[in-house]
Amino acid sequence: MEISRQVKRTKLSDESIESNTSVIHANYPTPPIEDCRKPYAEIIASKTRVEWDREAKFTPVGTEPDFTSSPHPSLDFHLHAMSGHARASTLFFPPRPSINRKAPVSVPTPIFMPVGTKGTIKSMSYEELCTVKSLSPPIILGNTYHLALDPGTDVLDSFGGLHNFSSWPGALLTDSGGFQMVSLLKLAEITEAGVEFESPYAKDNKKKILLKPEESIRTQNSIGADVMMQLDDVVSSIHDGDERFEEATYRTLRWLDRCIESNINKEEQNLFAIVQGGLDVSLGGLREVCLEGFRRRDDKIPGYAIGGLAGGESKDDFWKVVSQCCKSLPTNKPRYLMGVGYPLDLVVCTALGVDMYDCVYPTRTARFGVALVDDRSPGTMRVKSNEYSLDERTLEPNCDCPCCKLGKGYSRSKLHMMLKSGEPLAAQLMTAHNIAYMMRLVRKMRKAILEGKYEEFVRSYIKKFFPDGYSEEVMKGETVVKDNRHDKVTQEDDKEESTKDEAAKEAAKGKDEQLFIPKWVVEALSAADIDITKGIK
Repeated sequence: MEISRQVKRTKLSDESIESNTSVIHANYPTPPIEDCRKPYAEIIASKTRVEWDREAKFTPVGTEPDFTSSPHPSLDFHLHAMSGHARASTLFFPPRPSINRKAPVSVPTPIFMPVGTKGTIKSMSYEELCTVKSLSPPIILGNTYHLALDPGTDVLDSFGGLHNFSSWPGALLTDSGGFQMVSLLKLAEITEAGVEFESPYAKDNKKKILLKPEESIRTQNSIGADVMMQLDDVVSSIHDGDERFEEATYRTLRWLDRCIESNINKEEQNLFAIVQGGLDVSLGGLREVCLEGFRRRDDKIPGYAIGGLAGGESKDDFWKVVSQCCKSLPTNKPRYLMGVGYPLDLVVCTALGVDMYDCVYPTRTARFGVALVDDRSPGTMRVKSNEYSLDERTLEPNCDCPCCKLGKGYSRSKLHMMLKSGEPLAAQLMTAHNIAYMMRLVRKMRKAILEGKYEEFVRSYIKKFFPDGYSEEVMKGETVVKDNRHDKVTQEDDKEESTKDEAAKEAAKGKDEQLFIPKWVVEALSAADIDITKGIK
């Protein structure tokens, strides 16, 4: 029986919400913060880190999944190898008659998941995405909030889920809609009941929508994602105020319980928990409290995500949160770092112990004419720049994506012309290249981990990215990168880049900026037991 026919689905609660708001909120009172703290008093006063299930259980590559012996019937997680703290694993998802999946789907890690907000990657067809070897991501991400509004759960139910609606054969992960608390904060109000939004779509005429944990899971059940995310109380990492972070941490735990209870398809759909707690990594701090809450619920949680980052916090704060979570979370379950997509960050955070990543950055930046390239920092090429107007080379001579074709594809000059004139093909080619870049990166990382050579890979990558190596002066200063946002490419950025004074740009040519390894990279890798300064001063 198809999942979509087992229960009657409902759209996000939007009927007469303004008149019913007071009644709804009365049904979900927020507990006093003192009552929230009591069950975690021992952890708050503790001087030791929260951690559990740290003994690694390795399974050889190529071992068939066994969903009957897995603690969670909708996921069989195989940890294959560790190189330092970096991990190579495979997530197996079972056959699913409801979406016409006849065989298990495997997702090798480390993995980057391209973002298909409404179930498709902008500028890309699934035929190309799935059949071109250099692309072929085994899993993509969809956005619950946007899919619930358009096409809506009625349409998704009629097709039996997003896999069928979009003809996507691979694995699918959906976020919960919680991130919209930050991205649409001016349109949202967060209470114990859920998140009340004002629809950003003009056609909805500012309609109010209430997204409760139960509604988020029902919608994700309709979407049919292999991995669903709990609705969490997301606070911007640069928010000023400890009280709001504390409230969000305890609410995230309560909402997780409501999400678990609401999942009607545990046999086929996994529900991951999301670690919140702001930037507080202190002993007894908010991240520790959240981790302890998950430890107590671990038998109900097949995987974990690290949330609340990539929102503008300093890189120093960023890596410390990632490191703390990886040192606490169980070794034999997947770890997903949400919203992170800068290649350098993938290299560093994989060294810390992360398995999965997603971000709009590679595909969004492609549409604005920025290619990811295997070169010195920042590792990008702004193809709209006039310096490429007569460049006969492809983006990367050794890239086998549909754009580059190992040096026999589209020239930088041709791409420059198409981007300047707004030809849709340019966005498709650039997107294909950037996805191929990210997939090549994670495949190289996996290979290095399986061979026990991840430290060597990191050294090679860092040496190319920061060719001037290590500097004592940099280490004495402050963190170089302070604005850790992974969704910064906008039309304004593109306009600013294209209207820069060309004469000034030409005058600056050849004056290469010194590129030393940033302090945060040195310290983060040190936490991963990699002394990146050794031998490269």
